[in-house]
Amino acid sequence: MSRQNIYRTAAYVTVFSVAEKTFGFIYRIILSRTLGSEGMGIYQIALSVFAVLATAAASGIPLTVSRLITKYRAKNNLCAQQSVVSAALVCALCFSVPVFSVLFFGHEFFDFLFSDPRCMAVLLILLPSLVFNSVYSVIRGALWGNKQFLPYCIIDLIEELVMIVAGVALVSAMTDVLDGARRAAVAIVLSYLVSFSLSGLWHFLRGGKLKNPKRQFKPLLSSALPITGMRTSNSLINSVISLLLPVRLVAAGSSNSQAMSEIGTAMGMCMPILTIPATLIGSLALVLVPELAENFYRNDHKKMSQNIERALKVTVLIACLLIPVLLAIGKDIGVLLFSSEHGGNIIRNSCLMIMPMSLGMISTSVLNSIGCEKQTCLYFFIGAAATLLCVWFLPHLVGIYALLIGMAASAVLSMLLNLRLIRKKCKERVRFLKHTLCSTAAIVPAAVFGIMLRNVLGSVLPLLPATILCGAVLLAAEGLLLLALGLAQPNWIRLFINKDGKKDKSRAPVRKNASPRFSR
Repeated sequence: MSRQNIYRTAAYVTVFSVAEKTFGFIYRIILSRTLGSEGMGIYQIALSVFAVLATAAASGIPLTVSRLITKYRAKNNLCAQQSVVSAALVCALCFSVPVFSVLFFGHEFFDFLFSDPRCMAVLLILLPSLVFNSVYSVIRGALWGNKQFLPYCIIDLIEELVMIVAGVALVSAMTDVLDGARRAAVAIVLSYLVSFSLSGLWHFLRGGKLKNPKRQFKPLLSSALPITGMRTSNSLINSVISLLLPVRLVAAGSSNSQAMSEIGTAMGMCMPILTIPATLIGSLALVLVPELAENFYRNDHKKMSQNIERALKVTVLIACLLIPVLLAIGKDIGVLLFSSEHGGNIIRNSCLMIMPMSLGMISTSVLNSIGCEKQTCLYFFIGAAATLLCVWFLPHLVGIYALLIGMAASAVLSMLLNLRLIRKKCKERVRFLKHTLCSTAAIVPAAVFGIMLRNVLGSVLPLLPATILCGAVLLAAEGLLLLALGLAQPNWIRLFINKDGKKDKSRAPVRKNASPRFSR
C-alpha cells in the first residue's frame, strides 16, 4: 500500500475500533454498576482463566497466518496461502476441542484453581467459546494477511454489539451477583458464536478453500508458538495474579470481600480507562503489521524503517494526549462512570504508565511482524517476573497499587528491550528519540494547565459539565501545543479525505522530513 492508503486504511480501522471499544466500555460501566465490585471480581477472575485457554488455543495464529499469507502472496502462490489456513485450522481445533472436553466434563478435578467456587460456575459457561474463538482467529488472520480490513472490522463490531445487547438483556434480570456473572458469561458465548458463523460464511463464500496443510505445519508452528507462548504466558500470569493478589491482600489485612472488591475496581473499572490508547495503537498495528512483513520479505529496509518510525511517533502522541487529561480529571471519571472515588484515584495516580505500555505494545507488534517472536517472548518473561515480584512483596506497603506498579515495571522493561532490538534490526536508522523526549516534556505544562482549569471549573460548575468542559479544552490546548512545537501537523487529514490518495496540489508541499501527519 502507498503511504496515503496506509493512513486512510488506518483511519477507518480506527473508526471501527473506537466504536467497538466505546460500546464495550459503556457495557463495562453497565456491568460494574449492575454486578457491583464483588460481582465484577468473580466475573473478571473467571474471564482471566478463560483468557489463558483462548490465548493458548489461537493467539499466535492470526499474526502468523497474516505474515505467511503476505509472504506467499508476494510469490503469487495461492495454493500455499490456502494450505496455511488449513494448517492453522487443524492446529487450533486440535488444541481447543480436547481442552474444552477435559475441562467441561472433568471440572471437578480443577476446582482447586479458584479460592471462590463461584468462579468455576462462570468459567464452565464460557468454555464453549473456546472452539468458536479458535476458528475465528484463523479466519481473522486470513483477512488480515489479505488486507481485507473492512469485513474484519465489521465482524468484530457485530460481535461486540451482540455481547452488549445480550448482556444487558440478561443481566438486567439477575437475582444475585453470581447469577449476574453467569448471565454476562452467556452473552460472551453468544457473541463468539456469531463471529464464528459470520467469518466462516465470509471466507468460504468469497472463494476460500482448504488445501493439504502438511507442508505448512512447520513454518506455521515455528512462528506461532513463540507468540502463543508469550501471550499465553501473559494470560496465565494475569490469571495467577488474579488468584494470588487476593491472597496477598488478605495477608496484608483485607477481608476476602474487600480483596475481591479491590480487584474488581482495579481490573474491571480502572484498566479499561488506562488501556484506551491500546484501541488506537491496535488499529495502527492491524494495518502496519502486514505492510511491515511485506517490506521485510521484499528487503525494502528503507520503507520498513520509515513505517516503524511513524508508528512509534504516533504512539507517543496518543499517550501524550491522554496522560494530562487523566491527571486532571481521572478522579472525576471514576466518580462519574463507576461511582467510585477510589477507582478515580487509581486512574489518576497510575496514568503515567500509559506511555511505556503503549510503546511496549506497538514495538512488540513491530518486532513480531519482522520475525523476532522468540526475542519478544523472552522480553515478556523478564517483564512478567517484575510484575509477579511486585504483586508478592508490595501489597503490605501499597495495597492494590502493587498490581499497577508491577504492570508499569513490566511495561518499562519490555519497552526498553524492544526499542533496543528494533535499533539493531533496522538497517536504516529509526529517528524517534528526539520526538519522544519533546512530546513527553509537553505533558508537564499540559497537566499543570489541566489541573488548574479543573479547579476553576469545579468551583463554578457541577461535576459532569466541569469534567466534560475541562477534558475538551485540555485536549484542544494539547493539540495546539503539539502543533506549535512541530510534533504534529494537521495536513495528514487530507490523506484520509482525498479519494484518489494523491496530494492536494493546491496546498503547500510537505517537507520530506516533516513529523507524522496523522495522530489517532
